[in-house]
Amino acid sequence: MEKSEKLKLSESDICDLFISPALKASNWDPMTQIRREVTLAPGPIIVRGNASSRNKKKKKFADYLLSWKPSLPVAIIEAKSNTFSMSHGLQQALDYAGILQLPCAFSSNGEGFASHDMTVPSGTDIETELPLEQFPTPDELWRRYRIFHNIGADEVALVEQPYYREIEGKEPRYYQVEAINRSVEAIAKGQRRVLLVMATGTGKTYTTFQIIWRLWKAGKAKRILFLADRNILVDQTLVNDFKPFGPVMTKVKNRKIDPAYEIHLGLYQALTGPNESDKIFKSVSPEFFDLIVIDECHRGSAAEDSAWREILDYFGNAVHVGMTATPMETEYVSNISYFGDPVYKYSLRQGIEDGFLAPYKVIRIDIDRDIEGWTPPPGMIDDLGNAVEEREYNQSDMDRILILNQRTKLVAERVMKLLLATDPMSKTIIFCEDIDHAERMRKAIVNAAGDLARDNSKYVMRITGDSVEGKAELDRFIDPEELYPVIATTSQLLSTGVDTKTCKLIVLDRTINSMTMFKQIIGRGSRIDEDNNKYFYTIMDFKKATELFSDPDFDGEPVVIYTPGPDDDPVPPDPDPELDNYGEGTDGPADPTGVTKIRISGVDARIVAERIEYIGPDGALITESYREFARKQIIAEYSSLNEFVRKWQASDRKQAIIDALEEYGVVLSNLAEEVGKDFGDFDLLCHIAYGQPPLTRRERAEKVKKRNYFAKYGDTARAVLSALLDKYADEGITTIEEAKVLRLRPFTDIGTPLEIINGAFGGKAKYEHAVRELEDQIYEQASNE
Repeated sequence: MEKSEKLKLSESDICDLFISPALKASNWDPMTQIRREVTLAPGPIIVRGNASSRNKKKKKFADYLLSWKPSLPVAIIEAKSNTFSMSHGLQQALDYAGILQLPCAFSSNGEGFASHDMTVPSGTDIETELPLEQFPTPDELWRRYRIFHNIGADEVALVEQPYYREIEGKEPRYYQVEAINRSVEAIAKGQRRVLLVMATGTGKTYTTFQIIWRLWKAGKAKRILFLADRNILVDQTLVNDFKPFGPVMTKVKNRKIDPAYEIHLGLYQALTGPNESDKIFKSVSPEFFDLIVIDECHRGSAAEDSAWREILDYFGNAVHVGMTATPMETEYVSNISYFGDPVYKYSLRQGIEDGFLAPYKVIRIDIDRDIEGWTPPPGMIDDLGNAVEEREYNQSDMDRILILNQRTKLVAERVMKLLLATDPMSKTIIFCEDIDHAERMRKAIVNAAGDLARDNSKYVMRITGDSVEGKAELDRFIDPEELYPVIATTSQLLSTGVDTKTCKLIVLDRTINSMTMFKQIIGRGSRIDEDNNKYFYTIMDFKKATELFSDPDFDGEPVVIYTPGPDDDPVPPDPDPELDNYGEGTDGPADPTGVTKIRISGVDARIVAERIEYIGPDGALITESYREFARKQIIAEYSSLNEFVRKWQASDRKQAIIDALEEYGVVLSNLAEEVGKDFGDFDLLCHIAYGQPPLTRRERAEKVKKRNYFAKYGDTARAVLSALLDKYADEGITTIEEAKVLRLRPFTDIGTPLEIINGAFGGKAKYEHAVRELEDQIYEQASNE
């Protein structure tokens, strides 16, 4: 093909005519080894106000993903049109190869391939250019992958073992592929303890299933134990992600390990206990299990004297895989000391940036009695007739030592104010100091909710460890198909492990000092649920817990800080139970302090400050409206009003500009909610970005009519253009750009689309020209406004 002809080809044409044929010629199988247009990550969701949109400009999209096996990607190819150089897309390909931990990346403009190979010997060029016919074969790129990941010949069979694949079912996300492959490769190399750190909502259980499936199918693990500390975690796993194991799987119950099954799911409480007779794990030999997976392993399994550790020690020759969202690293306990460094980490921040996890907005609320403190007058007695100690009480005392009933009422009313202004049926979790506080908050929400609670007694429920009725409603609370309960008050029962993907509001009226607990709690809202229109969630903070977002340890690297002395046990001791407020993952006692609480009804409370913050581009919390966000995005694309007006008027289809801005997260319908629905797209954008006074669509249409612009057209054409102008006034510019508008009334009263286009305007080109002139008339004075 002549160079001049090749320059006219699109990127897609380059793929079809040059890159794909070159891959096939090098023996790449189009059905099993070549995937085109692969979305690795959809791009982050932007939240401002109550509006959300996805920033598609930041999505990770690979033109080609090459795999040795479906479970083993080995290279990325980025395609460009022939107007670019051969290596123009290589930097982008390297970014994607980096997140997939691949040694090879390529770029092509149809002339050949620019290659980046991280496995070449020292002194050899890392980047080279190859003719189209010399693209590496699958065997060659698999060889490079094995070198890069140090995979020996005796490890290949296990590493090549495929995933469980559902017919037209879900595919593992890129980070799940990495977590699975890094785990399997580590075990293939003989590593006996493996740690995976993945944020809540990223599919740890599905990832676990795929690891177990590959090891089981390869014969590396014949009997597997999946350990958890919550019944609901085991039951969810049994019927959801682990379902393909079918008849070889069982739940450990009736205090018996049944050797007839291969996959065992169990609560550690069902396997052990304080008495020797409770330790049913000893009913089988220490060699019985080949693989033990510990779910939520941060909850003490690494502590030497924990119940889990005795199970792990008994089955010491098995492979131990720990799964956690928050590796516990304190001077008292360390997952890393037990498991070693994580083989793979995927953080909350990464999940939000990729667009797999829901971003959050934070509403920070300060109450006067918390911030300013409160000192009782001399001789004051509480509601029970007890003398109140005369000292200053502050936020750390609230609901732990001092109960101000008016404060509880204020919190409940503020929560309901938000829900009533957005969606009163939004699933909400309110985290309280203890069970007593959770019950008082339930009562306060009932009173604040009014008819909502009167119409259904389960609108709000206390779901705590001591409440049989509340725990019975837990399954319904987390079920997206169930409307009730809507609001759950709790202490810690819902802080970990429970899949609450529809949760849209998390209320923190609890003192949180533990980063581990904080991550677990905010993780309750991190799942995106498109079916139920949940793209972000709100954190309402009354106790300054969200200040932990600014802590350097938030989303930081896990670091072991336990430093044993010469005579100390190398394994960190058990943590102080006070460290996590009564022990993580359980509900605190009604009276955790050991003292009688002070209950006072007659002291009022009020909100003294409130601010809303959002996740900024760097992951830090910022205060910014959707309007300000949109302004920055528009100006980044069009630096001046004149430039924007020029591009707008020059565009054949205004929808193209609107679509381009939407990729940056600027959604016109969201702006219309703030400014007004009667303004057109052009005026909305000019007003938001450049401060121009907006005209309504109707005002612009009237200006066109006053100029007698239609006089040069015949009667039928004038009627059509007048009707198009009215359509613009009612619905906007994009409506009149589509030819299908002629199939609607009043155009159908004038004639068929063909009769209108050919009869009234003399053909399609002249009709389109007339519409374009009409648009010019609508925006004629725009650059002077």
